[in-house]
Amino acid sequence: MAKGVYHAPWEKSFDSILTPLEEFIHRQTTSGILLMICAVVALFIANSPLHYSYEHFLHKELAISLGEKSFSLSIHHWINEALMAMFFFIMGLELKRELLVGELSSPSQAMLPISAAIGGMLIPALGYFVFNTSGPDAKGWGIPMATDIAFAIGALSLLGPRIPKTLITFLIALAIVDDLGAVAVIALFYTDSLDTMALFYAGMFTFVLLSFNLGGVRRPLPYAAVGILLWTAMLASGIHATIAGIVVAFVIPIRPKFEAETFIDRVKDSTVAMQKSVAENPDIIHNNRFRSLVIAMGDGVQLVQAPAQRLEHSLHLPVAYLVIPIFALANAGIPIEFAEFGSAVSSPITLGVLCGLLLGKPLGIAGFTWIAIKLGWAKLPDELNMKHITGVGLLGGIGFTMSIFIADLGFAGKPEELLAAKTGILLASAIAGFAGYFLLRATTKKPQN
Repeated sequence: MAKGVYHAPWEKSFDSILTPLEEFIHRQTTSGILLMICAVVALFIANSPLHYSYEHFLHKELAISLGEKSFSLSIHHWINEALMAMFFFIMGLELKRELLVGELSSPSQAMLPISAAIGGMLIPALGYFVFNTSGPDAKGWGIPMATDIAFAIGALSLLGPRIPKTLITFLIALAIVDDLGAVAVIALFYTDSLDTMALFYAGMFTFVLLSFNLGGVRRPLPYAAVGILLWTAMLASGIHATIAGIVVAFVIPIRPKFEAETFIDRVKDSTVAMQKSVAENPDIIHNNRFRSLVIAMGDGVQLVQAPAQRLEHSLHLPVAYLVIPIFALANAGIPIEFAEFGSAVSSPITLGVLCGLLLGKPLGIAGFTWIAIKLGWAKLPDELNMKHITGVGLLGGIGFTMSIFIADLGFAGKPEELLAAKTGILLASAIAGFAGYFLLRATTKKPQN
């Protein structure tokens, strides 16, 4: 143990430092495992005597009262409308980072995952339309467009050193563009009616948030307070309230206040001042000068980090390990009647989802990637080949979180159609996960030590 350093009994050391990409992959992998566990638990509950208690609990109303005013939603809606806004907020931060400083910031780098993502959205939607050409059931066309990044990265990470890191980076960029497309689809096509006054308030709150950004506000509290107001306005407007999370994420500053050299110079000056202060009074508990210097340095540490980066780092953990698993528990509970399983699978909605996720995703991702390469729009990294891309295309058929979310929007108030859609999502996601994993395992070799 280093001299002058106190470690609490259960305190983690700082010896192991992960890069942002490694940290992101680690958290998504663990989140994927948690998602799988919660989905299994939800399926077990939905097919047990606890089913009625489970449904009763989810439909129980929770209200917030302010004087004579009251705001009420069911627990299921609180999860899907409020908690998932946090998921969309993290998604928005990831999107903004990738667009400005990540894999999507350079047109030459971005073209490959963007082409793959476009194919991975268009072809699955067409696959769904093959079985649902018209009528109310056609509204589910957006369901197979989404890829569950946590499950997909979790499955890919199980292959360990067999997989080049560039393939994981490709999948992350693809899934992020995919998520952006899903958000646009939700905003444009899954909104039934609009309240113009509520939209006006939403625009006003968005302007306030933008003013914070332009005015140099870097503390998260003002953004959180106005973001909640924006969420309520979105909820009342008819546009899905979770879109507020994306809006808030896009106005959070992504540039730090201090450049690295400026911060280092300030740290050097503060260190000299601290040494003098300790030399005069080594009792740091009662050394007010030393404490004020430490506080000032702490403020500087905050300002040398981008607010968006800090928030993504601090909120990714609760969203990945709490919000998404709760969503899975609330939405993956599908009662399975084995005697009627054949008829459930033969539903046009289920077949459309299966076709979109299992056939449309790999065809769209691999096909559009191949076209982009042949046309000279993009270049495949040296470590990758089309077998890697096809395997990722299959993993793209894991559409759990966003697919279920879109299904809830498309078939709201239609339990039979929603059940058929969820059956297709879970079945396709399971098959796609296993198929992608085993294809990549069969076509790649473990590197020799």
